Amino acid sequence: MRPINLPEPPNHFFSLPKFFDGAVRRAVVIGNGFAGAENQCIGLVRALGLSNLHSLYRVTRPHGGINRWLHWLPVSVHKMLDSVIRRLCGNSRFQASKIGISSVLEADAYHIATMARETFHKDGPLLVVASGRDTIHVASSIKRLAPENVFVVQIQHPRVRLNRFDLVITPRHDYYPLTLEGRRQIPWFLRKWVTPWEPPGSNVFLTVGALHLADSTTLRAAASAWHDELAALPKPLLVVNVGGPTENCCYGVDLAKQLVVMLQNVLWSCGTIRISFSRRTPAKISNILVKEFATNPKVHIWDGEGPNPHMGHLAWADAFVITADSVSMLSEACSTGKPVYVIGAELCTWKFADFQNSLQKQGVTRPFTGQENMSESWSYPPLNDTAEAANQVIAALAQRGWTIHT
Repeated sequence: MRPINLPEPPNHFFSLPKFFDGAVRRAVVIGNGFAGAENQCIGLVRALGLSNLHSLYRVTRPHGGINRWLHWLPVSVHKMLDSVIRRLCGNSRFQASKIGISSVLEADAYHIATMARETFHKDGPLLVVASGRDTIHVASSIKRLAPENVFVVQIQHPRVRLNRFDLVITPRHDYYPLTLEGRRQIPWFLRKWVTPWEPPGSNVFLTVGALHLADSTTLRAAASAWHDELAALPKPLLVVNVGGPTENCCYGVDLAKQLVVMLQNVLWSCGTIRISFSRRTPAKISNILVKEFATNPKVHIWDGEGPNPHMGHLAWADAFVITADSVSMLSEACSTGKPVYVIGAELCTWKFADFQNSLQKQGVTRPFTGQENMSESWSYPPLNDTAEAANQVIAALAQRGWTIHT
């Protein structure tokens, strides 16, 4: 079919060609304010070549006061209750802080769907990419309101009926409850409440780990940006990433003390060790490592000040030691093809234990024992989840007769 020339509409999303040719040239990312979720969306958008053609909306909750106890509520109910508390309590200690929902671009399903319909013939289909529990209702509502004009991708299993989305991208371990071992761990009277309820359908794409931003282009840029600081360091460079305990990977100071001993044992084989903590790392854990290694000339500990060296570390490291709690940190490191050692995997439970087991079975990670010689390298086929997910989006769009504009 020949392109159809159309007049300029009164509202537009981006400056694009004035005809509709079935090409996706724009995307909306719906996040929840957490980097772990939003970076997965942005990583996918980048892999599709739309890094400069997306806008970010957020579904966020009220913060402060009593709101810390209300995160189990659906976000719409939480906001309504927060409004009532504000009116009743005024400036009392129960009032929610002013930081939060009013200070970000709020995701409005009706507004986004209307924009997609009104600009469809000029700007083409709208790709919507969302991640996080609080984004599910908004993303599915956009598909319901503008089904012919949008393609909605939900990252991570939404725990609702999957036909509300065009494509769901989720780690394979999200389907652990359907395995024989997973079902054994669920009391029979709770099984009908534990999702997912059925095997993945045709609109589900399974990954090994999480999507992320650490693609080859980003790492080349990071290698250049961090060249002066990291290139001349004595090799091998061992990067240690410490996260924080979670409900399904619970640990404390004992693991930190164990990590100290193990790092001391491999220090002889390292040229340099660089240690980074996440925002989730408890002070009682970070303090143990700082106390032990702060004065060691071979060890550098990032104190959280200045530019975050994380991407530089991914680019320049010769090997990694990573705590087992973070699927994101492991997924990024395992995309480099460099040795990845994990500490604390035996403490993981439920589907996160399944994730650790799958990495080890594929030869992507090894347990950190403290007996390693870091000058002896090993490799594996790098995880390529983000690029593979992008290819799946392109294939699903083609079934609608749509393409990604290149």
